[in-house]
Amino acid sequence: MKVFITRIISESGIQLLSEAGIEVEMWQEKRNLTPQEFISHCKKADALLNAGPNRMDANFLHECSHLKVIALHAVGYDNVDIETATKLKIPIGNTPGVVDDATADIAFLLMLAVSRKAFYHHKKIINNQWNFFEPTVDLGQEISGKTLGVFGLGNIGYKMAKKCIGAYDMKVIYHNRNRNEKAENELHAKYVSFEELLQQSDVLTLHANLTPHTRGIFNKVAFEKMKPGSIFINTARGSMHNEPDLIYALQQQIIWGAGLDVSSPEPMHHDNPLLQMQNVAVLPHIGTATFETREAIVKLAAQNIIAGLRGLPLPHIVNPEIYL
Repeated sequence: MKVFITRIISESGIQLLSEAGIEVEMWQEKRNLTPQEFISHCKKADALLNAGPNRMDANFLHECSHLKVIALHAVGYDNVDIETATKLKIPIGNTPGVVDDATADIAFLLMLAVSRKAFYHHKKIINNQWNFFEPTVDLGQEISGKTLGVFGLGNIGYKMAKKCIGAYDMKVIYHNRNRNEKAENELHAKYVSFEELLQQSDVLTLHANLTPHTRGIFNKVAFEKMKPGSIFINTARGSMHNEPDLIYALQQQIIWGAGLDVSSPEPMHHDNPLLQMQNVAVLPHIGTATFETREAIVKLAAQNIIAGLRGLPLPHIVNPEIYL
């Protein structure tokens, strides 16, 4: 049995696969596979461990319908046509649970960085502009006691809310498809409508899945309903916000600031105006980039590959209905 891996992964993941008797082919080049290269390599494998932006659309899945398992090196699966994979009986595995703390840390970091214009001030030092003290210039804002709005209060949103309550005694409101009773009972989080979330949040942080409903949901109309002093944080998926609309909202001071670990498109181009704004902090999608989290991710991905190639149910599966 052979697995094709689309990125260089840690030695621990390779070892798990090798010990299970699985041959490993790993893409070594520091460039994205073309769609045809992706299909060509997968045709020669029994399983796929995918890390990166490769799309597993209907065409890919039909071309590679022989695959016994596809394991994602991620929690999100918006780059996979799940409906087609299910029809073809291809199990899709992901890595839930292990990314929660690291991703919530990045959301928290971005909130603080934006609130105090940290990235902007750092660039002033680099550009030799730390030379004259002006008491009323380049001021940030304090977070303590303000309202945190969570769009998608699942595991990551819960961790973020808990950090904000513990550090800054923030009030938590949230909007989900379903109520989160744990958050309501333990964090005193209040469920609100989407409109109320926009109107009441001082900091609005995104932790939902990307779906047809959430794609582009934070657009000009949404930003215009937010507070002028509000901070927008996205560590989920860049496609949830309309980037030109976000740029407009910041330029026109419709909202106060933004912190992004994701962008649309991704990677963000180096001349994007967001990178030059005082009240904006942008990171290159490093939400899960800790030694501990990446090791945990590759372990779960390897476990999914091993189970799939042995004809066993995946321990972490996106489309369990294939087993019905």
